[in-house]
Amino acid sequence: MFPYPFRYFAPTTPEEAFGVLEQYGDEAKILAGGQSLLPMMKLRLAAPGVLIDINGISEWNRITEDAHALTQGSLIRHSHWEHTHHIRIPLLYETAGHIADPLVRNRGTVGGSLAHADPAADWGASLLALKAQVHVQSRVRERWIALRDFFIDTFVTVLEPQEIVTAIQIPLASETDFTGARYLKLERKVGDFAVVGVAVTCSFNDQGIVTEAGIGLAAVGASPLSASGAESLLINHPLTSEVIQEAAERAAEECDPQSDRRGSEEYKRAMVRVFVKRGLRAIQADWENRLKKPA
Repeated sequence: MFPYPFRYFAPTTPEEAFGVLEQYGDEAKILAGGQSLLPMMKLRLAAPGVLIDINGISEWNRITEDAHALTQGSLIRHSHWEHTHHIRIPLLYETAGHIADPLVRNRGTVGGSLAHADPAADWGASLLALKAQVHVQSRVRERWIALRDFFIDTFVTVLEPQEIVTAIQIPLASETDFTGARYLKLERKVGDFAVVGVAVTCSFNDQGIVTEAGIGLAAVGASPLSASGAESLLINHPLTSEVIQEAAERAAEECDPQSDRRGSEEYKRAMVRVFVKRGLRAIQADWENRLKKPA
């Protein structure tokens, strides 16, 4: 099946992009990686009259870092993090390889994934765990929004019609802390959408006490979810078996899965419990192995 006809624009500056978006309004759609939009157009589930291809805007394809945060432009591809291990944000690397297949990872963008707001999206869960915020911009204003306030419902965000996601900022743990992470995903086959996805990250001080923790959940709610209650149980504690069990139970309570052909509500909730426990145990093992290495 072929998509309906559309007009195509390829701006090279933000001003050009906002100008076209302002001119065509609701008729226009932003094209970043296109890995969600183009299949929908091909199936005629989406029929925008105008496509605004923002891939030529170089300033939205950069990564900067200071002592406290890493800021990545919205056009950074999934594959960048598949091949880049950032020692202070290992969850980016842990997540990227689980996204779809190499073709999608080479073209899809982090910002596009967040703007699409698929409840099963891997980046949604992981960036919630990392307590990221998104920079959104229109011709008349720009603002930073905590990702935990960004998602509203399935495929729905707080983005207004003239706004574009231009960057994602991730806070960095202390340089003196050790940070571990895992992304665990249950899928029917490799490259499929998640039945359940769980992102877990923890930072430890020299005494093995958790100083920062994040748990993000995919495919177990109307949008990606953060298990904030479970996170709070980890802070200021060592990762003992009792703490891990309690956090896993709390995360399972905080999710809101729906029964469907991929699994029952009870099954998905149980898998959240299993994955949180498994992820935290693996992170604790990473911390213990670090202690065994000679200085």
